[in-house]
Amino acid sequence: MSIQANQIFVNLPVSDLEKSMKFFGEMGFDFDERMTDNNATCMIIGPNIYAMLLVEDFFKSFTHKAIADTSKSAEAIIALAASSREEVDEWIHKAIAAGGDSANEPMDNKFMYSWSFHDPDGHLWEVMYMEDEAFE
Repeated sequence: MSIQANQIFVNLPVSDLEKSMKFFGEMGFDFDERMTDNNATCMIIGPNIYAMLLVEDFFKSFTHKAIADTSKSAEAIIALAASSREEVDEWIHKAIAAGGDSANEPMDNKFMYSWSFHDPDGHLWEVMYMEDEAFE
């Protein structure tokens, strides 16, 4: 029997919730107001895909581990699929314009194109496009 989830919630610590909401809002993401207060917000990434942006002290209440110092280490790479190469570039340009920074140069592996950015808290987001032929 295989296990399958019907939703995913990625929980990320943020130092300034308002700043994070402004950043991702400028990129075009929406937030579920029912799950937003002074401690957290639920960012809607796609159908059944969410990022819970949690103020660091609130995030700490869910774990006994230290929060990763994103200036020195990566705790994860959050990869999002785009519908075209142009959309990959558009997302990165929006991230940079909103105050993020490019994490690397675009990577073109012929069948897959990707580019990454850091959000204001240093979390690493990769936007990628993979051609349908890659699966054939």
